[in-house]
Amino acid sequence: MIAKNHIQVFEYQLLQCGDVFKRKHLAALSKLNALNNDCYFDLRYNGVKFKNFVGVLQVENLTIEILPKVDTQEDNTALWQGVLIDMLKTTKKLNISKVGKANVSKQNLHLLDIYFQWFLDEVEVLIHQGLIKQYYRKTGNVKALKGKLEFAGHLRKNLVHKERFYTTHQVYEKDHLIHQVLAYALSVIEKFSKGTYVYSRCKSIQLNFPEVSKINIDSRSFTRIKLNRKSAPYKTALEIARFIILQYAPNIKHGQENMIALLFDMNSLWEEFIYISLKRHLPEKYTIHAQNTKKFWKPNDGYNSNMRPDIVINKGMQDCIVCDTKWKNISKSNPVPNDLRQLYVYHDYYSAQKVALIYPGNSSFLSSGFYYEKYGEKLSNKECGVISIQVNRNIKKWQFDIAQEIDNWIKNS
Repeated sequence: MIAKNHIQVFEYQLLQCGDVFKRKHLAALSKLNALNNDCYFDLRYNGVKFKNFVGVLQVENLTIEILPKVDTQEDNTALWQGVLIDMLKTTKKLNISKVGKANVSKQNLHLLDIYFQWFLDEVEVLIHQGLIKQYYRKTGNVKALKGKLEFAGHLRKNLVHKERFYTTHQVYEKDHLIHQVLAYALSVIEKFSKGTYVYSRCKSIQLNFPEVSKINIDSRSFTRIKLNRKSAPYKTALEIARFIILQYAPNIKHGQENMIALLFDMNSLWEEFIYISLKRHLPEKYTIHAQNTKKFWKPNDGYNSNMRPDIVINKGMQDCIVCDTKWKNISKSNPVPNDLRQLYVYHDYYSAQKVALIYPGNSSFLSSGFYYEKYGEKLSNKECGVISIQVNRNIKKWQFDIAQEIDNWIKNS
């Protein structure tokens, strides 16, 4: 769907320059892709072809929403936007409870708006609760001697002004790193929400937010923040701020384009969604582990190469089931050989009772096959299941169906 300043596309779709998506937008996306090892999309003549990353991009005033899709016939953008939002909500990458379901269902509210409103909600609550003060060290001129006199700086700066002292001293106020991070995130939201309701709400919150020093914020800034009992209420706001700030393409914003990219690897999202669904709905007799790593190979010099299946399910002390998730629709056809070979290695290395590939689909089906023995034409007892689970807009029903399908497959040993 293409509208003024808003484009909705699907993963693996080609988007070419036209009246809305212009060459300046293509140039900005090209820079973003280069900064991220060309992982987000492939450049084509006069356009881009998206890969398995979904989410939202904004270049200047143009918003591009990239939606997941497993059915080649279904082009209902509202359906797939809802599926993506529900998966993000389930995996704790998105919280829409405060934004409201009525707003989320509107076509003109995209993922970027939801993240912005979530952050503004959190900051608003902090303001109402009362923003905290913190101690920090400050170096500068003061009119009364306090703290440590910085002698060299004092001579350099106050040779004429005998009434001043250049010191390093402790101050207790609201101008500290936590508030500087939140203020920076507010400035990013202000920049990318002009002309919308979010913009006016952001400006209102900025008026109630204390003036703080403007500093450069990067990933190292967040590692310096240590939360305690007093600052614990800031945890969620800081997590959203980190996501917004670090995705505000730092090397592009100094050029002519302002860009922000909130993108998710759909394969990783599907894996996490399956894991959470199984944790919630599989019977208690099963124990479930995500990415159970084992050492696999060690070179003479360098790092180990590890083996890490997506999900390992144990039933009692002996039975081990290994599952690998793939976000693609195989439509009742056989899995590709590389996926089957990968599961064979898991079967052998984890001494698994059985292994399975888990796919989304436009219908649910379950099939199994057996690997051949290493020598000869005889089939072994090593089983590999192929489980396709129909995408369901009812997220709770979908999660329950996932666990039930896998439980039935395990029982039919």
